[in-house]
Amino acid sequence: MKRNVMRGAATAALAAVVLTGCGEEEKAKPAAAPGASSPARPSTAAGGSVGAAGSACALPASFDLVAKWKPKAVAAGSPLAGLAQQGPFRMACEIDAKPAGNIGFLRAWTGTASSGTPRAALESFVGADRTASRATYKETRAGSLPAAEVVYETYSKLMDESKQEHALAVVTPKGTLVLHLGGLDTQEHRAMLPAYELAKGSMRLAS
Repeated sequence: MKRNVMRGAATAALAAVVLTGCGEEEKAKPAAAPGASSPARPSTAAGGSVGAAGSACALPASFDLVAKWKPKAVAAGSPLAGLAQQGPFRMACEIDAKPAGNIGFLRAWTGTASSGTPRAALESFVGADRTASRATYKETRAGSLPAAEVVYETYSKLMDESKQEHALAVVTPKGTLVLHLGGLDTQEHRAMLPAYELAKGSMRLAS
């Protein structure tokens, strides 16, 4: 009962503040190794894609979206820009899962570096979050691009618990992209993993 009340309050907070929950995770359950028990990829019907010039968010790489997930660019000069910096990365795009029935975001962070390794970029991103712990890294591919992936945990003051998060990084001639999946809690995070896996599997250089 207590958890349901907290969950309801947290949902209202997320609806009121776009960036609520940014950089949080769950500690209640240990993080699984990257790539373990990947969920089935959902249909891209009506989902479209984001990242290419002319899309909702121009990014160094583009990827497909699940239907009803809504992308929105985070402008460098917006009032929220000061809250959208993590290490050398700036949040460039926030893809809202609420229209599809989940509480959380798939966020794209960009950096100017066009050289270096995806692993180093990802370690820099996670290391800038003081609540992050239990990180497990893996070399992988994101669609056609070499990538690094991490599963880790962060502590949520809102929920008074830890939660699981996923992130991956790619380095392109147009800069570095970190794609991050959070969520209200680990339950919501896991429910949204198919959208993350779809984005990962469809990633390509932006045109």
